[in-house]
Amino acid sequence: MDHLVLTIIAADKPGLVERIAQNIAAHGGNWLESRMAHMAGQFAGILRVSVPAESRQVLVNALEDLSTHGIRVLVGEGSSGQTAASKAILMTLVGNDRSGIVREITALLSKQGVNLESLSTDVRPAPMSGDPLFTAEALLQVPTALSLDTLQLSLETLADDLMVELHHEE
Repeated sequence: MDHLVLTIIAADKPGLVERIAQNIAAHGGNWLESRMAHMAGQFAGILRVSVPAESRQVLVNALEDLSTHGIRVLVGEGSSGQTAASKAILMTLVGNDRSGIVREITALLSKQGVNLESLSTDVRPAPMSGDPLFTAEALLQVPTALSLDTLQLSLETLADDLMVELHHEE
C-alpha cells in the first residue's frame, strides 16, 4: 500500500467532500484521517489515504482531474520515517494579538527542536476590553531532553501577556 497526503482547496458547496471520497473509493483507496475547515467561503482540507500501489497513479490522475470542477488537489507522498525520541504535548496559548505572533511562536518552537503536528488559531474580542485576543491550540512533539518548564518559560518570554499551558497528550 502507498500512502498519499492530499491538500484540497475549493469554493465550499454541498457534495464537495462526497466527490473526493467517491474518487478515492472508486480507485481502491482508503480514507485514513483528515482535517477540514471552512474559511471565508473556501473549503480547505488535508487528508491521508492509502491506495494499492498499482492504483496509485490512476487515483492521482483522477484527483488532479477534479480541477475541472474547481477543486484543487495537491498530492504529496506519505512517510513512515522514524523521528527522534519525543513526547506528545498539548499546548494552549492566549495573549493579545499582534502582527507576527505566529511567526514568533513557531520560530521559538523550531529553535527548541519541537515539531508542530497540528495548530489551530483564532482571534476574537477579549471579553472585557474587546481588544483582539489571540488563542492557539497545538499538538507538539517535544524532544524528551527538553523540560516542559523550560519550554513554557521560553514561550512566555515572547510577550508579558502571553499565557501558556503545556500538558502531556493522553
